[in-house]
Amino acid sequence: MNALKETNFHFQHQVKMYRGKVRDVYFIGDKYLAMIASDRISAFDHVLPKGIPYKGQVLNQLAARFLDATSDIVPNWLVNVPDPSVSIGLKCKPIMVEMVIRGYLSGHAWREYRSGKRMICGVPMPEGMNESDPFPDPIITPATKAEEGHDEDISREDIIANGIVEKELYEKLESYTRRLFQRGTEIAAKQDLILVDTKYEFGIDDEGNIRLIDEIHTPDSSRYFYKNGYKERQERGEAQKQLSKEFVRQWLISNGFQGLEGQVMPEMPDDFVKSVSERYIELFELITGDKFIPSDTERIQSRVESNVASWIQDNV
Repeated sequence: MNALKETNFHFQHQVKMYRGKVRDVYFIGDKYLAMIASDRISAFDHVLPKGIPYKGQVLNQLAARFLDATSDIVPNWLVNVPDPSVSIGLKCKPIMVEMVIRGYLSGHAWREYRSGKRMICGVPMPEGMNESDPFPDPIITPATKAEEGHDEDISREDIIANGIVEKELYEKLESYTRRLFQRGTEIAAKQDLILVDTKYEFGIDDEGNIRLIDEIHTPDSSRYFYKNGYKERQERGEAQKQLSKEFVRQWLISNGFQGLEGQVMPEMPDDFVKSVSERYIELFELITGDKFIPSDTERIQSRVESNVASWIQDNV
């Protein structure tokens, strides 16, 4: 199984290229982006040394499905999916705030809570909660979008006071975020899953419209619990069974790495890489209810390049 670690293509009408932690983004003409979901995997804002076969395909196909399933709530950037690992979309100016929404006390919020904090991003968290307990109502805990390094928690009040996003626009983002999370929760429930927390990113298109951009409801941007047995595990004080990237973070923590200065990234054994790939495929099948159809990875670079080039030739 080959993994798509990185690309270095030169397409017709290509203006520039940007490499993120996971995606390689090609700017095509003045209107489009070709976003290639690589098989890179990141945790604690560091890219791990080995690629995860089929991870990019899982992320890309899940994101496309959920963007389509939420397009009645807010317009999105997606135009076409010319390859299992590629999405073509409209170029938008990103709004520099990630809209993080949490229905349950888990992950980063739990780590803050466990350390004694009862406020996150200016939002109070009730006393007496246990890990994985539901919040009375989902809370929005935004983060500033960093070009490099860590995204930082920020409050609604500071976003508006610092002019990062104007009040009227921010209120629209909050409304979209709550409605998208509700839709994602309903879709997950049909598959006996719980959507625990997630993040949404928005941009402004050339006509001044808000659009949902990037990926949504994928294992890289979201956390899921298995609904079956959730209540019993909570009552016994056991860790919840998760479908998310959290197990990768936990593996890194157990091997002495949390992205802190002086820490060394551990080697990734082949059996761990294989298990991560299997977990991503499992999540795809559980969320969608469909069988995952792996793409041909024998010549993955040339396949992706050819499919994107063909779309550009026909549409730009």
